[in-house]
Amino acid sequence: MKIIGLIGGMSWESTQHYYELMNRYVHEKLGGHNSMEAIIYSVNFERILKLVNQDQWSLVEQDLLQIAKKLETAGVDFLILTANAIHKVFPEIEKAIHIPILHIVDPTGDAIQKAGIKKVGLLGTKVTMGEPFYKERLQEKYGIETLVPNEESQESLHKIIFDELTIGITNETSKKTLISVISELYEQGAQGVILGCTELTLLVTQKETSIPLFDTTSLHAKAAVDLALLT
Repeated sequence: MKIIGLIGGMSWESTQHYYELMNRYVHEKLGGHNSMEAIIYSVNFERILKLVNQDQWSLVEQDLLQIAKKLETAGVDFLILTANAIHKVFPEIEKAIHIPILHIVDPTGDAIQKAGIKKVGLLGTKVTMGEPFYKERLQEKYGIETLVPNEESQESLHKIIFDELTIGITNETSKKTLISVISELYEQGAQGVILGCTELTLLVTQKETSIPLFDTTSLHAKAAVDLALLT
């Protein structure tokens, strides 16, 4: 089994969900008392979030690159970044280290392709929804068109993520808001919707809607385990 390096803590709420999903998936595949081989570097999210809010992405890149190199030196076989928005700096980190990084968009794009879907809605932070790095990878690698909510809905989702989900708060009002935004995207032509923030799955799952959802946390976690078990 390969050793997985996880750069987590963005937020720790979603990182612990990754940890559980990945270990359960290893057990599903191998049975017994098997669990994943991994090293987790959990950052202080407050430090990273301040830089993001100041649009200091070069400093975010430097910070996470140092962590990636520490994990590489520690002997991990490949890395995952356990947050969608942080993949904005993925290309720079990928170029600077000598081990693979599994991009969160790739297992998501694979799943959307397998479902025969060409147009999806994308939900997440304002960075993920508003900047091109996520949508361009879906379009260029998978031929998938992306829709995002209107500005008001984007602001509502952003607040739900940072004021609630990243600090462990879930409530029915926010769940209804998220389901409503999913429905709006479907009405605009999205054939499915990406939960493009690793905390969103803590609030809404496929049980709450008939519209196909693509949970990036679960898809990324399973893809990482599959890679770790690949011989």
